[in-house]
Amino acid sequence: MHVVDLRSDTVTKPTAAMRAAMLDADVGDDVYGEDPTVCALQQRLAAELGFEAGLFVPSGTQSNLLALLAHCERGDEYVVGMDAHTYKFEGGGAAVLGSIQPQPIVQADDGSLPLERIVAAIKPVDPHFARTRLLALENTWHGRTLSLDYLRDAQDLARTHGLGMHLDGARLFNAAVACQVPAQEITRHFDTVSICLSKGLGAPVGSVLVGSNALIDKARRWRKVCGGGWRQAGILAAAGLHALDHHVARLTEDHARAARLATCLREVAGIDVLGQYTNMVFINLPAARLRALDAHLREAGIRISIGYLPTVRLVTHLDIDDDGIARTVAAFARFFDTKGASLNT
Repeated sequence: MHVVDLRSDTVTKPTAAMRAAMLDADVGDDVYGEDPTVCALQQRLAAELGFEAGLFVPSGTQSNLLALLAHCERGDEYVVGMDAHTYKFEGGGAAVLGSIQPQPIVQADDGSLPLERIVAAIKPVDPHFARTRLLALENTWHGRTLSLDYLRDAQDLARTHGLGMHLDGARLFNAAVACQVPAQEITRHFDTVSICLSKGLGAPVGSVLVGSNALIDKARRWRKVCGGGWRQAGILAAAGLHALDHHVARLTEDHARAARLATCLREVAGIDVLGQYTNMVFINLPAARLRALDAHLREAGIRISIGYLPTVRLVTHLDIDDDGIARTVAAFARFFDTKGASLNT
């Protein structure tokens, strides 16, 4: 049975065409800067997003870490959302490896950092405090997009206070497609941007950090320090180039399927659909039934991330088609009767 995996868009597998592109990739030693396919990927994303240079790295976590290390020195701090990926889900790398202090602040419901909270978090120039150097934002955040007006205002604030700007743009192209703007309309507000190739774009591995020549030179050194230098990485970069050519515009299909999934699940009693944003659907489920539901869905060939909290995220992606959405809705409906009581006892 084909598994419908809604845990994350990180579970996508390379398509046959992407595998063919990887097989045909021209390669060299990237530590020497001699892999032509890596260079092409870096140059392409930098140019398309309005930057001087790019750096291909193994993961989004490393890409964000290298950006923080490039922007900040020991004893500096960055302002970041309390639920942002760079703060909450990346192992504390900035503090552990860079002696960089995070200053988390509570995000608004749309993922933005309220400007007045940012200003209040900026430290005065005083030896008692860490030096506030950087503002880090995330777009999309839990599928939500940041408005272009907000990005402009945040950039103005950062410039006024002498802060750099970094964007965790793991799902940058989801945001651009949803806002119906070129990605550069988002990235032009930032000094560095991290873009993940292995989520909605469907590459098997890799992210690209873009920025100025000076910042990317620093990031490249830190990549080596962190063990991220790789050799004939063009085989992987070819997958990224194929994704940029063929998998960006189709993100609208993922968003549409997420919307359809949310609409259908609203008709299933016992499920509280909290919202749908880009390729993500958030639902609340009866906490006492989570284990039974997980077992039921697995038997039906459906995988979702069920933990100990009633809120569950469902993510559409390249490997989820219309039949997968229909199967998922049917599996949920079989578990809950029309009165909202579980069919499984």
